[in-house]
Amino acid sequence: MSSSPHDHPLPPARIEEVSDGVYAYVQPDGSWWVNNTGFLVGERGVISVDSCSTERRTLAYREAIRSVTANPITTLVNTHHHGDHTFGNFAFPEATIVGHERTREAILAEGIPAYRTIAWTEVDWGDLRACPPFLTYTDGVTVYSDELRCEVRHIGVPAHTTNDSIVWIPERSLLFAGDLVFNGGTPFVLMGSVLGSLEALDRIEELGATTIVPGHGDVCGPEVIGRVRGYLRFVMDTAERGRAAGLSPLETARETDLGEYGALLDPERIVGNLHRAYADLDGAALGGPVDLTTVITDMLAFNGGRPLTCLA
Repeated sequence: MSSSPHDHPLPPARIEEVSDGVYAYVQPDGSWWVNNTGFLVGERGVISVDSCSTERRTLAYREAIRSVTANPITTLVNTHHHGDHTFGNFAFPEATIVGHERTREAILAEGIPAYRTIAWTEVDWGDLRACPPFLTYTDGVTVYSDELRCEVRHIGVPAHTTNDSIVWIPERSLLFAGDLVFNGGTPFVLMGSVLGSLEALDRIEELGATTIVPGHGDVCGPEVIGRVRGYLRFVMDTAERGRAAGLSPLETARETDLGEYGALLDPERIVGNLHRAYADLDGAALGGPVDLTTVITDMLAFNGGRPLTCLA
């Protein structure tokens, strides 16, 4: 029997200077709730892109920043509302938290959701407190690290979620993509749209980034956009076949050979992605509500009835 990627302890998080004064904080292995963040160091302070899922991981991230600079953390930008990128917001009381208006709305509506303790293996989440952005935008906002321009842009279409934003640094051809890009893990678009995600990838590609910090996985180049696109097209093709055959998303997933995508982390996400693809094909509003209880139940069933693995 082949070993699972989760059979061994995760490597420690690491700091990578991806451009002068700009750092990625990469948390292996990028599976459920194990995300990437990043930060920019300027003379007046630090801008952080996202926080982490647990109190312990977020405090370790703060220590990592401190290992680079003693400057204050003045700004925290959230790329979307999911807890792996926002649960740790509370640990930045000195920072102005910036995010899309829907990011704020979603965090206020969900708080610290109970489903995190139901579907996944046991995690020490810590003493979490929901802390939404208090400086919001509709289309975008520009922040500066000294004279370095950082364009925070809502992607404009439901994709990974309804409220995805990117942080684009044109002078460096550098993109913090949030969860619009997964590198080595299965993309997950349950709370957004498969069709919208494909459009979002086109918009990202047009930027011409040479360095991409994905929401999960190693820092990469623009070639990863094509890999994510290939997976999402595979999901749509699979959904079309299953729907035409009268199969449910779970039944379709069980009958599908994931092929090259079976080696990606968290392959059970195919079930949630098919639920969303069915909704897209049915003409539902992109990013509209889904029955999370049904989807989570189906993912657990696909996983043999076992909780999904979380090493956060």
